[in-house]
Amino acid sequence: MKFDNNISKDEYIEFWKNNANQHFLNSYYWGEINKKNSGREPMYVGLRDKDNNILCETLLLVKKTPFNMCYIYAPRGYLIDWDNKELVKEFTNKLMEYMKEINCIYLRVDPAVMYQEIDEEANPIKDGKNNYELFDYLTSLGYQHKGFYKLYDGNQPRYTFRTFNKNYYSFEQIEQTISKTFMRSIKRSYNYDLVIEESNSIDEFYELVQKVSSKDGFKAYTKQYYEDIFKAFKKDNYIKNFIAKINIDKVIEKFEEQVKNEKNQDRINKLNKDINFLKENKTSDGDVIIASLICIYTENGAWSLYIGNDNIAEYTGTVNRLYYEFMKDAYLSNKEFSDLFGTVGDPHTKYKNLAGIYEYKRKLGGTYIEWLGDFDLVNKKFWYKVLPILLKIYRTIKR
Repeated sequence: MKFDNNISKDEYIEFWKNNANQHFLNSYYWGEINKKNSGREPMYVGLRDKDNNILCETLLLVKKTPFNMCYIYAPRGYLIDWDNKELVKEFTNKLMEYMKEINCIYLRVDPAVMYQEIDEEANPIKDGKNNYELFDYLTSLGYQHKGFYKLYDGNQPRYTFRTFNKNYYSFEQIEQTISKTFMRSIKRSYNYDLVIEESNSIDEFYELVQKVSSKDGFKAYTKQYYEDIFKAFKKDNYIKNFIAKINIDKVIEKFEEQVKNEKNQDRINKLNKDINFLKENKTSDGDVIIASLICIYTENGAWSLYIGNDNIAEYTGTVNRLYYEFMKDAYLSNKEFSDLFGTVGDPHTKYKNLAGIYEYKRKLGGTYIEWLGDFDLVNKKFWYKVLPILLKIYRTIKR
């Protein structure tokens, strides 16, 4: 086996497309995005057999440091058969040799591999499936585990909710896994004559996502960042932007007509409540985009990534509806799973609104998953200890 430190774009994408461990974060496209937005240089490396066939590969995001050194991140792990211990060992050894060659301090990797089956309280399920053996094998090869963090302490969330479509014979079965209150909200959204479609623009999305970030206490990325993601994945049709439109004037007119013909007082009260809310929150005439959900697809799976919405979208159940449409689209597109891309491992955390985000995603059904976590492969022990201190000082000065 020989190490290739410069796999071509076409070869890398072809192997990625056919690998069971494909993730949008270890794609060629993600490397392009990071080159433009994070100052990390993407490298596409792997192992080849004697016939020059690729046996495994990975995206490496290289961050330069002073003194002509660097550190590396391999997002969501290698494209490799993790059950093939000899291949994992050989690739690890070759990566260590390469790290010495480029004067690298350490490499961080966070495989999208389940650590153990857990219940809704994030407790391990007795006699459930696990990958303890792989965990122990990686540590035996020199990988240092960075801890079983519960919140968003690593490069990526260590927990997620994922619906495995292959476990269901129809989408109606998946609907039954969704919270009943959510399904009522989704069905209610049809009352507002929403138009759900795909958009090739992120202009409205960016305006809406700023409202969500303000509410949930996180900082939105720049518009350029979202545009770079959309353009990179759109080239090969690996991204979709689901939008929801509403014509408030027409909906109000419809509801007012229903009030005239309605005999049930409770129903009249609900209609009037809707009418008053829509009138108070109306900002413009005609069709208005009130929610936008950006989702990334691979050959195997689909991830809901970024959501933007306004008050009308929340009131009308449109936010829930877009997640529902995403999950339905993933199922009908024959994807193995739909992933809600990240949650916490502490369902009762008091930190910001993370418990609320957990509860929201839990109600959309799916399996609660705990990933292995972050591992570091260290080449320069001294600088590995010093680097976090230097970075902290640098970031403080920069702020």
